[in-house]
Amino acid sequence: MKRIGEYRREIDKIDDKILELLNERMSFVKEIGALKHSEKQPIYRPEREKEILDRLKHQSKGSVKGGAIEAIYSEIFAVSRNIEFPEKIAFLGPEGTYSHQAAQRRFGAQGTYLALNSIEAVFEVLCNKEAKYGVVPIENNTEGAVGITLDCLGKYQDIKIVAELYMDIHHSFATFAEDVKDIKRIYSHPQGYNQCRQFLETHMLSGAEFVPAKSTAQAAGMASIEEGAAAICSHIAAKLYNVPILFEKIEDNLANRTRFIILSDFKNVKGVKNKTSILAKTQDKPGGLLSLLEVFRNANINLTKLESRPIKGRDFKRVFYLDFEGHIDDENIQNMLNGNGKIYDIIWLGSYIFEG
Repeated sequence: MKRIGEYRREIDKIDDKILELLNERMSFVKEIGALKHSEKQPIYRPEREKEILDRLKHQSKGSVKGGAIEAIYSEIFAVSRNIEFPEKIAFLGPEGTYSHQAAQRRFGAQGTYLALNSIEAVFEVLCNKEAKYGVVPIENNTEGAVGITLDCLGKYQDIKIVAELYMDIHHSFATFAEDVKDIKRIYSHPQGYNQCRQFLETHMLSGAEFVPAKSTAQAAGMASIEEGAAAICSHIAAKLYNVPILFEKIEDNLANRTRFIILSDFKNVKGVKNKTSILAKTQDKPGGLLSLLEVFRNANINLTKLESRPIKGRDFKRVFYLDFEGHIDDENIQNMLNGNGKIYDIIWLGSYIFEG
């Protein structure tokens, strides 16, 4: 029977081979990056990354499957993009928020990040070419659509959705205390605190003083410098402030998910399965919305989301945000837009890989 040392030597040999192959992969990445730069093509190609992930997940025969493959290759993709051409990623800050976590999940730990204090600031930075990509939330499965994101998509029309990312939102309980009996104060954003009531009652923490914070990231920072304090925060916030996580996934609703969108200034090529987003104004008459929906039915286009937003400065006038299956370059979508674009004042917001 082999000893642990023998197994470790075998692992070392495999690691040496992996490193050699990674370096070989990156040499091709550099060549591709030079070609993209000369042809003014975007470095980030979501459809290509998904193609690679789908192929690897399908052919894997060992214990490395699904999420593990995605986690490993997300970092490889991130390193590759930085080698091709380093780009800055803006997100709704501060550091340690769920938007930060979503950005790192897509662009990796080695990305160059810019935390901003509002969603509109992310759009403005992209318009000013101060960052190449932006990451903002657009909807939550319990709280609904993020209105300011929808409004900014209509306002900053040169910025397009180039990808989407669904992320489970889990709250962690972080503290330096070794026992919940020692906790006297809990820091959290009020929304995060209220989403964990059942956990707090179960562990008899409802009597601990609750101190509201502007964000769960700020909560982690406060708990990191105070004895007997804890934070309800994201995993990345606890890691950022080096606060040990005593309990993971403490939220009452374990099905809490947020959809984030990746923003940039280019048009995606068609992938295997695509989604397109638009804004459209209905005619100001009875049955106006029905007429718009019939346009999609007649073109055999499957709608996946419909959201109403007020038009600022115009009393009781509304614009509709729509997601539907397909790419802007699909023939039936082009025919639909060309025939109805002016009637409904349609604004194209982006076509991207369908993740949902």
